[in-house]
Amino acid sequence: MNQLFAADALLPTGWARNVLIAWDGAGRIAQVTPGATAPAGVPTAAGPVIPGMPNLHSHAFQRAFAGLTEYRGQAEDSFWSWRNLMYRFAARITPESLEAIATWLYVEMLEAGYTSVCEFHYVHHDQGGTPYADDATLSLALLRAAQRAGIGITLLPVLYQTSGFGAKPPRADQARFICSTDNMLSLLERLAPTAQAQKAVLGLAPHSLRAVPPDSLAAAVQGLTALNAQAPIHIHIAEQTQEVDDCVAWSGQRPVQWLLEHAPVDERWCLVHATHMTPQEYQDAARSGAVAGICPTTEANLGDGIFAMPLWLQHGGRWGVGSDSHACVNAVEELLVLEYGQRLSLRQRNVLATAAQPEVATAMTLQAVQGGAQAAGRAIGGLAVGQQADLVALDAQHVALCDLPAPSMLSAHVFGSHRTSAIDSVWVAGQQRITGGRHTLHDAAAHAFVAARSATIAPD
Repeated sequence: MNQLFAADALLPTGWARNVLIAWDGAGRIAQVTPGATAPAGVPTAAGPVIPGMPNLHSHAFQRAFAGLTEYRGQAEDSFWSWRNLMYRFAARITPESLEAIATWLYVEMLEAGYTSVCEFHYVHHDQGGTPYADDATLSLALLRAAQRAGIGITLLPVLYQTSGFGAKPPRADQARFICSTDNMLSLLERLAPTAQAQKAVLGLAPHSLRAVPPDSLAAAVQGLTALNAQAPIHIHIAEQTQEVDDCVAWSGQRPVQWLLEHAPVDERWCLVHATHMTPQEYQDAARSGAVAGICPTTEANLGDGIFAMPLWLQHGGRWGVGSDSHACVNAVEELLVLEYGQRLSLRQRNVLATAAQPEVATAMTLQAVQGGAQAAGRAIGGLAVGQQADLVALDAQHVALCDLPAPSMLSAHVFGSHRTSAIDSVWVAGQQRITGGRHTLHDAAAHAFVAARSATIAPD
């Protein structure tokens, strides 16, 4: 049995003092004992221990062009003009560059307080759009990257078939993404042994309603359920107002409204973004049990809009955060931008505090961990018996945290650390991956990432 003593730890019920956490050889928490005395020889955390944050939405390859689209290319740049640039970058990705980019990204995530990732993976084929001899080539590169970095992963191969509502034919620059429903289900079967061997979870990501026709969506969900009735399902939905308008023109319904009426949406589903909903859609989607996948820094970067979190929570909605396009890779910065977006929209402060948890950072952390765990389909829901030992120890000597009580340390970590790391150590499934704020692969993975990025953006 492995053990860690924390002077303060954030449990699902709130903060506790003098907590002894023990986990078994499989990395599952076996004991959480508040009010304990530190046993001799048991390591003591460098500061408050909080649960590792699940990252519920990632496109790993996009990390390599973060910061490279921040210039005006037309009179009014938007998500759609950004997407054209992203497609040009995606066309250059190779299996080797994807693995190098993802390895560095996952190292960054661990150093930034994420302990697991839901990888929404939609580049499947070679640079000409021809399937590799092994359809799993790029998916396996991502699984290897996660294993090497030591991050937990839920791999979500993406079903992508059309370029718009009404089954519009795919564009030439979408050729690497296109996959039949049968091929997608075969891919999941091909990946299952490898995923199981490294304790990864496999799910499915119908890309969006504009990219997956109704018949394909129904067949894919049915086929996935036959393979694994608990497998998570993630979908981009209602991210952009143009998407909403196009969906209404096609079906007479808004995207979330259409999905709820035509698909078996329940706790397995993660509605990524869901930025543009009516009050009725907020109510109906929240009551379905689905998780809202909020990606605040990407949504800000792309000009998507602001999710109405108080309305979602009013109906008992569950949520988590993701870094999506990886313009930012920092678990607490997603929380900060989420709260600040609500403040700007409502002209209020401390919007996401609750009666039970008046400290905003505490309330948000607990909710995001629970929602992220549900979306990942993994037992990573916090510091509790039976959950995986995914732990983050803050650095109590960091200047932003020093000499503060534990709840204020977490608040300072979220709102006051000014992009310097206040994280000391990170464990995933009981294995320490970050020590003194650094991953052992930090330098080597960074070097390989830079080389892969340089090769990918080099002129022809």
